[in-house]
Amino acid sequence: MVQQEPGTAAGEGPRIRMARPGDAEALLAIYAPYVRDTAITFEWDVPTVEEFRQRIAHTLERYPYLVVESAGGRALGYAYAGPLKERKAYDWACELSIYVVQDAHGRGVGGALYATLERLLADMGVTNLNACIGYPAAPDDPYLTRASVEFHTHLGFEWVGRFHGCGYKFGRWYDMVWMEKVVGGHPANARPLRPVSQVAALLG
Repeated sequence: MVQQEPGTAAGEGPRIRMARPGDAEALLAIYAPYVRDTAITFEWDVPTVEEFRQRIAHTLERYPYLVVESAGGRALGYAYAGPLKERKAYDWACELSIYVVQDAHGRGVGGALYATLERLLADMGVTNLNACIGYPAAPDDPYLTRASVEFHTHLGFEWVGRFHGCGYKFGRWYDMVWMEKVVGGHPANARPLRPVSQVAALLG
């Protein structure tokens, strides 16, 4: 459960909805510190608002892109899915990404976002959820902790692979690990994914 902000009346807590391209500026404000100050993302340069808007719109053509807002309308975090790989055979597997504003950590925002995203993707017909996570060589790295691996483990993801020294940022080499959670069966005759427009209605 997402914890309410101080001073919020009962029943007026954070809500999760489908993002819109118009949310680009607010969501970029969440993402930018991760680019500038951490190795959580391997992106080096903060994208422009227009580039970020295009990313949101492109994702929404096929996959859910969620934002969680406080009762006052402040964006607290966002999460979205994308293709594991572009080829058709990978249609039933998705890569997930999540970013939460710094002062909302530990309040259940990330868990609520992922739970909702998992439900929507499973309803679309997705079977495998995958996360690509930067991993520090040393536990005292100033730019990256192992918190993301711990977060995904808590949500039922399993460690399935590790690439060594494949990312370089802030003058340091970082490993990258893959984690996976299976959320659907693997039938002999897989059905095409349902459109994201159909599952969006489940947000209520």
